[in-house]
Amino acid sequence: MQNLLPFEKIERKVLVKNESETNKDYGKSPSERSVEELIKYGVININKPQGPTSHLVSDYVKKILKISKCGHSGSLDPNVTGCLPIALEDATRIVHYLLKSGKEYVCLMHLHADINQSKIHKVMQSTIGKMKQLPPIKSAVKRQLREREIYYIEILEIDGKDVLFKIGSEAGFYVRKYCHDLGKLLGTNAHMQQLVRTKAGPFTDKDWHSLQDLTDAYEYYKQGNEKEIKKIILPFELAASHLPKIWVMDSTVDSLCHGAQLSIPGISKLHSNIKKDDVVAIMTLKEEIICIGTAMLSSEEIIEQEKGLAIKNNAVFMKRKTYPKHEHNTSK
Repeated sequence: MQNLLPFEKIERKVLVKNESETNKDYGKSPSERSVEELIKYGVININKPQGPTSHLVSDYVKKILKISKCGHSGSLDPNVTGCLPIALEDATRIVHYLLKSGKEYVCLMHLHADINQSKIHKVMQSTIGKMKQLPPIKSAVKRQLREREIYYIEILEIDGKDVLFKIGSEAGFYVRKYCHDLGKLLGTNAHMQQLVRTKAGPFTDKDWHSLQDLTDAYEYYKQGNEKEIKKIILPFELAASHLPKIWVMDSTVDSLCHGAQLSIPGISKLHSNIKKDDVVAIMTLKEEIICIGTAMLSSEEIIEQEKGLAIKNNAVFMKRKTYPKHEHNTSK
């Protein structure tokens, strides 16, 4: 079974609007950043251990790397483990754009009565789609009924009263509450025994690292070996890899860094399937994030039209003067 979050299902092609090249003297590919640059503009996918709060784990990262600030995306209960993306220093605002991305969990649920397996399958499959949820009493949000979507459910194993399943859901969905509500639908009680987050947007259990991994890698780095830490601290562009992208010409970059809106003439290429009001990452031709904004036009409209406002700039990440103003594109 292929379990995909909404952004993983969208097929995007790169559409060329204006052929353009980038000057090698300005900016740099994220893969070429030094460890010092990654610590200032990086992101780590921590496998959160059981026990500490998400905030405390973020604080541990700050102390290990000896930096002044960190920001995590999507709190996990102290007893829940798994994917906790943490952005470092100047990249912390990027986590805002991860908060609303889909999540995936593997959950062990305990039923309080013996239930026929076919009934469990049938009832759980019937919950896929929009579902109303009242957040638990102990939660970080206001306790009022709200609608969240379940994208997929896969039962991995049923052993007596224990049900192991994988669930993909919209951000802000409470799996603990889902187990409780599911028990009622099955005519009994149920509770969540164990929960692991296996996806948080583009971050997954395939690329997570423990706090101990980070501690060891940082020690190796202090001794002159960068190999391990470069595997763990990733360019913060990865935190926007679930977003559609627009690439701009070098001559457009600095005005965007000053907060200007993106007009059609500054665009070199773009992803297909961008819709009006989509959140979009605006990139250099070297794959660096400049800013994140809101689409004012669809991909088709940007390709067809010669002028007009394409993207409203919401958050700037690139430092001013990284690219010169009105630089003519001369070399790759």
